Amino acid sequence: MTETQTPAPTHPQQPYQVRLDWGLAGFQALAPQADVVILVDALPTVDAGFSLPTPLGEHRVIAASFANRTAVAEWVLARQTEKGDRFAVAVIAAGERRLDGTFRVAVEDSLAAGAVVDALSTLGIDHCSPEAAAASVAFGGLTRAVRHLVGASETGQLLGAQGLGDVVHAASGIDTAREIAELTEFDFPA
Repeated sequence: MTETQTPAPTHPQQPYQVRLDWGLAGFQALAPQADVVILVDALPTVDAGFSLPTPLGEHRVIAASFANRTAVAEWVLARQTEKGDRFAVAVIAAGERRLDGTFRVAVEDSLAAGAVVDALSTLGIDHCSPEAAAASVAFGGLTRAVRHLVGASETGQLLGAQGLGDVVHAASGIDTAREIAELTEFDFPA
């Protein structure tokens, strides 16, 4: 008996309201189907030589971090109310580069992306892809350890060695800002 394979869906996260992916490739995959892209970058880039300035085109992109996660979620809820229908959200964790230039998942961006998804869920925007749900649960379970984890992360250690420990510590503060910034360009780790 021969089994027929079902072709893989072109956009497997599209049925979900809140989706999550990584880096420039994730942005390119999810942005076209989203009403807004929330770009999460928890810490400054360790080496700007490994960044690729990327115009974000016609996509509406909002910057997010631990600091403004609730303000961003409230902004999304207001846009959904204005639209009068479900507002599709793509959460993109920026990621980082290893010292050899290869892409790496940055734990601080993973936790910050989870913090944003958690804030969205708290406001009722909770039809999440498995990727978004897992990040949210990780943040929820590790909330009390965020400052330690961000400081102990690979990026946190590298920035600390550059004398930027105070920047790392400040960046891990949760809900300390209300500002919303729309981006037209972003330096993705290249």
